[in-house]
Amino acid sequence: MTTTWLWYTTRGAGLVSLLLLTAVTVLGVLSVARFEAAGWPRFVTTGFHRNLSLLAVVFLALHIVTAVVDPFTHLGWTAAVIPFASYYRTLWLGLGTVAFELLLAVLLTSLLRGLIGRTAWRAVHWLGYAAWPVAVAHGLGTGTAAWSLWVLLLTAACVVAVGWAVFARITLPGSDPLMAARARFRDSSRR
Repeated sequence: MTTTWLWYTTRGAGLVSLLLLTAVTVLGVLSVARFEAAGWPRFVTTGFHRNLSLLAVVFLALHIVTAVVDPFTHLGWTAAVIPFASYYRTLWLGLGTVAFELLLAVLLTSLLRGLIGRTAWRAVHWLGYAAWPVAVAHGLGTGTAAWSLWVLLLTAACVVAVGWAVFARITLPGSDPLMAARARFRDSSRR
C-alpha cells in the first residue's frame, strides 16, 4: 500500500462524504418540511435520506481509516476519536472528529429509535444539522486540495444546496395533506 494511494483515497472519500452528507442534509431539511412533488412522494424522500445516510457513513469510515493509517501524518486512532488531540492541524482535524462524533450520535440513536423514543431521537437528530457546517469547516481547513478551484466550487455548490433547502424550509408552506379539509372545516364553523 503506497502513501500516494492512501492520500487519494482519503481525499476522495472525504469529498464523496461531503457530497453525500450535503444530500442527506438537504433531504433531511426537505422531509421536515414535508416536501412532496408529483412523482416523488414523501416516503421516497425519507427512504432516500436514510439510505444515503448509511452510504455517507461508509465513505466517512473509509475517509477516517485511510487518514489514520496514512504514514505521512501519523495521526493515530487517538486523533480520530478524541477531538483536538492531534498535533497535525489540531483545530481542523478536531473539527472533523467533532463532526464525526455528532454524526455517530445521530446514527446510534437512529438505530435505537424504537428503544429511546421519538422525542429523544429527534433531540439528538438535530445534531446532524450542526455536524454539516463543522464538517465543511474541517474540509476547508484540513484538505490539502481544499483551496483548489474545483474543490472550492464543489464546496460552494454544497453550501448553496443546503442554503436553498433551509430557505425553502423557512419560506415555503409545508405540504399538509389535511390542509384543505381543515380550511373547509374552519370556514364552515365560522358561519
